[in-house]
Amino acid sequence: MVKEKTYGSGETDELVNEKRQLILFNDDHNTFDHVIDALLVCCEHDLHQAEQCALITHFKGKCGVKKGSFEELKPIHQEMGRRDLTVEIQ
Repeated sequence: MVKEKTYGSGETDELVNEKRQLILFNDDHNTFDHVIDALLVCCEHDLHQAEQCALITHFKGKCGVKKGSFEELKPIHQEMGRRDLTVEIQ
């Protein structure tokens, strides 16, 4: 039996607005330059931060690249997905 959680008024807003993290996952087909360019544009990283995130993703398999509410991260998630990057909001 699956139980559904119900929320009182305001609780769903808190869940949507709580701080989340956009995670970038390593893949075998995107170049470092493509990943860095996407981080510069989509996440508004500076060059050093974008390079560091690309390297962490390459060596560790994933990296948190942006923090914010679900609503803030959703368009970034969509754009990075459109650029063929594997990302997830956690």
